[in-house]
Amino acid sequence: MKHFTVAIIGSGPSGASTAFYLGKQGIQTVIIEKETLPRYKTCGGGFVNRGKKEMPFDISEVIEREFCKVDTYFNNHNKCYNSIKKKPIITMIMRDAFDNLIVKKAKEFGVTLLENHKLLEITFVDKKAILKTSQGEISADFVIAADGVLSPTAKMAGWQKDTRKLIPALEYEVEVSKQDFERLSKSARFDIDAVPYGYAWCFPKKNHLSLGVLTTKKGKINLKEYYTKYLKTLDIKEVVNEDAHGFQIPVKPRTDGFVKNNVFLIGDAAGFAEPITAEGISNAILSGKYVAEALVESKLQQDVAKKLYLEKLDIKLLYELKSGALLAKFFYHNNPLRVYLLNKYGQVFNDIMVDVLHGDRAFPKNISEKLKAKISEKIF
Repeated sequence: MKHFTVAIIGSGPSGASTAFYLGKQGIQTVIIEKETLPRYKTCGGGFVNRGKKEMPFDISEVIEREFCKVDTYFNNHNKCYNSIKKKPIITMIMRDAFDNLIVKKAKEFGVTLLENHKLLEITFVDKKAILKTSQGEISADFVIAADGVLSPTAKMAGWQKDTRKLIPALEYEVEVSKQDFERLSKSARFDIDAVPYGYAWCFPKKNHLSLGVLTTKKGKINLKEYYTKYLKTLDIKEVVNEDAHGFQIPVKPRTDGFVKNNVFLIGDAAGFAEPITAEGISNAILSGKYVAEALVESKLQQDVAKKLYLEKLDIKLLYELKSGALLAKFFYHNNPLRVYLLNKYGQVFNDIMVDVLHGDRAFPKNISEKLKAKISEKIF
C-alpha cells in the first residue's frame, strides 16, 4: 500500500491550492480525483480580485475576460449602481482550465495526481487513514476533504449531519447572437431581486455568456422560470446554444467543526462560500492555504495542526462569513426599509461591497451596529 503524508480528496481550487503549498514545502502529497482532468465544473466562473491577488503564480493563460467595472441593479432593474476600479474587479475563468492549471503547478513540486480514483471508504488505524478507492488502497497521515458541496469524504469521516446553509442555483453557458454578445460583453452584471431573495448574473466569457440565477430563500422557487425572465430583461434576441447546470452553494459554514481525527475540511466541504455574492473560489483557495500552513507550522503534529488551522480560520475568514451573512440578509429582503436605505446610500453600499471584492477592505466586524444606526436614523 502506497503511503503519503497528506492525501487531498478533490482537485478543485481548494484541494489543488493545498497541494501546491504543501508540495512547495516538500511534503509528500497526493491528490485523489474521481474524474480525468481537465473536467467541466459547474460554476459562474467569476473570480474576484480579493482572491486573485493572493494567487502565488500568474493565471493569465486561463483568463477569459476581466472587468474593471461592475453594474449592480436593484428593485427589478429600476436602480443601477456602477463601481469602477483601475485594476480588474472580477476575472472570468472556466473552471476546467483554472483547476487544471493549479494542479499542474502543484505537480511541478512533486505532488502526485491519481485520476479516476473514486474514494469509497475511510478507516482509521494507528493515527493513519486508510483510503479505499476504486483503484486500490492508499494510506495517509492527514486527509484534506476538498471534494466540494456534496463532500462524501466528510460523511465518511463522521460529519453525519449537514449544518451548512445550502442555496440552490442554476448556471447556463449560453451562446447568443454576435450583436447580443457585443452589447452584453462590456461589463459584469448582477441583478439583485431578479429572483426572490436572490439575484441573477451575467458574466461574459471569451465567446459566450455565463448566465445564472440563485435564491437564498428556503422552499420551492422555480429558478428556471426566473432564468427565462432574465433573458428578457437582458433583451437577448436569440439563444444559439445553452447548457444548463443545477447546483447548490454553501453560504454558511458548518457549526460542528472543521476537523475530525486527522481529516480537515476546506472550501465548499466546510461551507466557506462568501454569502453575498456566493463566490466560493477565493475562500476555497484561502482555506487551502490555511490548512497547508497549519500542517507545515505544526511540523505535522496532528493536535497542533488542528489548533493552528482553527486559529487561522478565526482570525479572518469566519468573522467575514458572519458579517457577510448579515449583509446578505439585508440585501436580499426587498422590503420598504431596504428600498429606502438603498435609495439613499445605494452607491455607498455598492462601492463598499466592490472594495471588499477587490480586496481593498475587509468585511466590517461591526456591520450589525452600522445597519441598526441607519435604521434608527430612518425611524427617528
